[in-house]
Amino acid sequence: MLFLFNSSGYESSKRQQIIETESEVSMTEVDMAGGSNLSKGVVSTGNPTSKSVDQVDYDNLYDNPSDDELDSLESHGSVIAHLLSQVKIGMDLTKVVLPTFILERRSLLEMYADFFAHPDMFVDITDSRTPRDRIVAVLRWYLGAFHAGRRSEVAKKPYNPILGEVFQCYWDLPQRISGNSSGESEDKFCKSKAQLLPWVENSKAVMFFAEQVSHHPPISAFYAEHVGNKISLNAHIWTKSKFLGLSIGVINIGHALLTLHSPVREDYILGFPNGYARSIFTTPWVELGGPVTISSTHTGYNATVEFKTKPFFSGEKNRIMAQVFSPDDKKKPFLTVEGEWNGLMTGKWADGRIEKFVDVNRLDIIKKRARPVAEQEHHESRFMWKDVTAGLKYKDIEKATDAKFKLEEKQRQEARQRAERKETWRPRMFIPAGDTWIFTEPLEQRLKHIQKARVAASAASVPTTVDGQHNSTHERNN
Repeated sequence: MLFLFNSSGYESSKRQQIIETESEVSMTEVDMAGGSNLSKGVVSTGNPTSKSVDQVDYDNLYDNPSDDELDSLESHGSVIAHLLSQVKIGMDLTKVVLPTFILERRSLLEMYADFFAHPDMFVDITDSRTPRDRIVAVLRWYLGAFHAGRRSEVAKKPYNPILGEVFQCYWDLPQRISGNSSGESEDKFCKSKAQLLPWVENSKAVMFFAEQVSHHPPISAFYAEHVGNKISLNAHIWTKSKFLGLSIGVINIGHALLTLHSPVREDYILGFPNGYARSIFTTPWVELGGPVTISSTHTGYNATVEFKTKPFFSGEKNRIMAQVFSPDDKKKPFLTVEGEWNGLMTGKWADGRIEKFVDVNRLDIIKKRARPVAEQEHHESRFMWKDVTAGLKYKDIEKATDAKFKLEEKQRQEARQRAERKETWRPRMFIPAGDTWIFTEPLEQRLKHIQKARVAASAASVPTTVDGQHNSTHERNN
């Protein structure tokens, strides 16, 4: 799910002299409470696209990607070859100009949300009763989280998020899972200020918020939680891209902190594999590679995962091997998992048992839900990139290129203005802490709000006498 060409480009010749450094660019500094005058879900383009329509349903473009987005890039191979002839092996690709047609129709921030395409597996982690069971549940969710981010094996590049850009969404859990809660009374508290996304009607949903918090380096931070099951994840990630000759490699730097908040706090640190775009001169395809660790300092349990890259001449693609260790035996795993991260993975236990650990082909991808584009703020991903998305959808590359250029040039201008005022950009919902980024309104705070609301509601419901003393049932009966 993690991607790939961390560089950008322009199709038209008038843009070719522009090197996309995106110097400290940010979203327009608009009023967070500002709204849109656009009609819900359908926005006038003012300019007919190649589809010859004046109205574009942007929500449909994002929610229902069609197969045309995943077309082979072979027809553009000569263009890519010409561009890549300008680079050397090992060169950083940040400043390399790539054509607009290579873009996937969504922001990288939205792509990260696909980690939670199986929200039930994420929430199920809290049902495990022992530390041993929980590390296995964490691994099961983690291994099942990568396939949903890739709509096809054809490698295309999501939009590079602009500094200050945000993406927020939620997932309704399947009917079989309602999450741990105290019934309808819980909803009253969850729908208060304690809820992560106040606009979401279903308080039992898994909720997600992502923000581009830095440009140099280009850091994305994201946060997800389920209040009822008291589980959250806080992550940050940034990439370095290199030209490797016949492929492009992306080093993913950062980690995620998965936290179980009840009955006692339990943290798990998770790494990210690297990404590779292979066969870039014909039909690029994606693979993941490199070692990753999952560990809990609270319990001592840990797992290692090796994403294996395909050998050059032969061998299988997308292979993984994971091993899980207990704190009592750090050399011999009690569970080994092997298979394909985009297919079937089989678990082999130390006692000889063999089981189907994860089969992503049999997992239902739960659709993420975002606000309609017409109701989004100007700094939200789908609203921000809507004209680029429409141009790509209807194969109007000039329209997409112009929209992308105007958007990024506007942000460059704002960056220059901030520099003149000697101002620095401050992220909306994350703060730096050492080598990581922390969500400013984490679940711990939200749970405290819920507890305070419960206490206040409970106190208000206790009958009192005229002088303010509690009037117990015994006293009233006497």
